[in-house]
Amino acid sequence: MKILPRLIASLLLAATASTTALAQSSPAAADAPFPSRTIRIINPFSAGGPTDILARIVGAELSTRWGQPVIVESKPGAGGGLGMEAAARSPADGYTLVVAPTGPLVINRHIFSNLRYDSARDFAPVSLMTSIDNVLVVHPAVPAKDLKELISYAKANPGKLSYGSAGVGQQPHLAGEQLKLATGTDILHIPYKGTSEAVTAVLGGQANMMFGQVSAVAPLLQSGKVRAIGIASNKRSPVIPTIPTLQEQGLTGFESASIYALLAPKGTPAPVVEKLSAEIRSILQSPAIRKKVSDMGMDVVASSAEQLAELMRTESARYEKIIKDGKIKAE
Repeated sequence: MKILPRLIASLLLAATASTTALAQSSPAAADAPFPSRTIRIINPFSAGGPTDILARIVGAELSTRWGQPVIVESKPGAGGGLGMEAAARSPADGYTLVVAPTGPLVINRHIFSNLRYDSARDFAPVSLMTSIDNVLVVHPAVPAKDLKELISYAKANPGKLSYGSAGVGQQPHLAGEQLKLATGTDILHIPYKGTSEAVTAVLGGQANMMFGQVSAVAPLLQSGKVRAIGIASNKRSPVIPTIPTLQEQGLTGFESASIYALLAPKGTPAPVVEKLSAEIRSILQSPAIRKKVSDMGMDVVASSAEQLAELMRTESARYEKIIKDGKIKAE
């Protein structure tokens, strides 16, 4: 099974290749060349979060380039499920898109039996947009300064440590379960209603640790409110380069990055998907947009639709195994 950062590296190389010419559009599309009206990008989480900000950055540039309004609509709820369902049920014409983070993209379908959308069945991949590293942090009261000490303490005190997350099925939850499986430790999962609540719990000591996106926890590290154990990647983060990876500390192959992808409803005409994909790649590779994304702590990973489809398959299979091995169920 391929590992996420290796796939991302190949996407970064492939994304620089010239884009395939668009196929001739259908007669129906020829009546109103795409795009000819407002484009809607659904954010399946609350306004102001990284998904929303990323959608607005890309949407504003898309509007400038194409001369059409681009609106970002937040539809939070059910771990991203409400927004994803709304996008899946929208007309398949390219005028409704959705930015899907890791959870709604490849995790939810393996956890929630009553999910009213299927990311593999109901969407046409457009482009992988960005990725962002996660870092394992602990409350200062936890008697561990590195991974070895954390594992030793957890094994000597089974069930005593806890980790917080933004909710069941969210990527930080799966990162915590992946850590437990890889280290053979017994650590309690405490789900919260969102990332801010999980951070507050760790700061207050109600939860001992959590996996958080680098951009979100870097200020807390600088103020000493939390302590970093390691980066969940195969490379150090440029945002906090002094923090070693978990792999450097002996956890071979441990990787848990958050990814953000752009999808369209299934059935969207191939020429429209290709036009969207090519433009999104061009936008993300522009220096001005790349800097805005970098300032969010994200790495640009602009891919083709086909590359995103392959990544969705491999990541879905990887998380499915973690969920089965960890006996994870919706709570």
